[in-house]
Amino acid sequence: MIKIIAVGKIKEDFYTKAIEEYSKRLSAYTKIAIVQVPDEKCDDRTKEKEAEGILKNIKDSEYVITLEIKGKKLTSEGLADFINKLEIDGHSDITFVIGGSLGLHESVSKRADFKLSFSDMTFPHQLMRVILLEQIYRSFKIIKHEPYHK
Repeated sequence: MIKIIAVGKIKEDFYTKAIEEYSKRLSAYTKIAIVQVPDEKCDDRTKEKEAEGILKNIKDSEYVITLEIKGKKLTSEGLADFINKLEIDGHSDITFVIGGSLGLHESVSKRADFKLSFSDMTFPHQLMRVILLEQIYRSFKIIKHEPYHK
């Protein structure tokens, strides 16, 4: 199963439609769950409060991949190989974590089994959900040696 834990609600309809489409496509390959954690009002404890919401949705048995600018960059093929290897190694529950607008608290980063970076740039967390789902879908297409229709 693939789970995505993300801070904040999706506000724009076009993001919601894209997320629904990729979730539907992914359902042919794996179970998919998306958990939304409320984004907190900006103050000195914002990241800490968001971390509490994130961490309470992670089980000890889950392999956790956080999305972080300072994480390791992979190609699409590299991500596919990585996901495939995790499954071969018996990690049946893979959880991706997308932080809020201020990023992730260190407690979430410490819980990560792997830190993944999509770019040195910062993306809106709503758009990042779409990008992540698309790349996970692409990964399964690569793993299954199926053509990817652009």
